Order: sequence, then structure tokens, then C-alpha cells
Amino acid sequence: APFYTAQAANLVMREQPDGGCVINIGSVSAHDPQPGTAAYTAAKAGLLGLTRALALEWAPRVRVNHITAGLIRTENATALYGADDGAAVADIVPMGRLAEPDDVARACLWLACGLSSYVSGADLAVHGGGEIPARQAIRRTRPPFSSP
Repeated sequence: APFYTAQAANLVMREQPDGGCVINIGSVSAHDPQPGTAAYTAAKAGLLGLTRALALEWAPRVRVNHITAGLIRTENATALYGADDGAAVADIVPMGRLAEPDDVARACLWLACGLSSYVSGADLAVHGGGEIPARQAIRRTRPPFSSP
């Protein structure tokens, strides 16, 4: 779906006077997988590769960037990790908290505006400075699991 959506956007953006910008939102799993997440990790790593390839192919008219999001405080994260695991992650992240949806939204705004007009093919990490320590905290609090 990200490839087809980006293709459709490119058809419009490349004809605009100022071109455009595609922003893909991925996950730290593309860089730091956990046991049991092989399919998810492969998909997120593929999205990062797609971002870089399209940035090369569509420059200079259309910029393509990627956001690597850390653990975000959402209902889904609480359901997946539980409130206690989320607190363990927040305690070890250098910024002292989980990401909020607005943190990712503000990164998107910056990538979409003229202030980042020379940024393309980039992978912007929005993880509070400590996704690897955060993953270690999750691993300490959760039993290991594997992909089916």
C-alpha cells in the first residue's frame, strides 16, 4: 500500500511548481527487531528501503523521507505491552517518557515544510533518544516469544 500511495502522490506532485514531499512512517523495528516480530520487522525495513529508493528516483521534484517512530503512547501500545511495560520503557528513554502521537505529527510537519527543502532520503528518528535501551527494558519485563 505505501508504494501505490506514493506512486499516486508522485503523479500529482511532480507536475506542481514546488514538487512535493512523501513521508513514510515506520518503526524502530526496522533497525532493532525483537524476537517474534520477523514479518513486522521485514515490512518496516522494506518501507525504509522503499523510501531511499524513491528519494533517488523522484529527485529533485519530489522529496521522500522516513520517520522511525519509537514506542508511542497509544491504546494499541498499552494493549500490546501493558501499562507496566510502558512505564519501564519511559523510565529508560533519555527523554523520560514515551512518544506522543503529536511528537510524530510535528516531525511530519517539519519534513513537509520548506524548512526541510534539502532533506530527502532521510530517516528521522523520533524515539526520545533511547529506543535501544527502551527495547532492552521491554526484553527484561516480557518473556521471549518467537514467530509462528
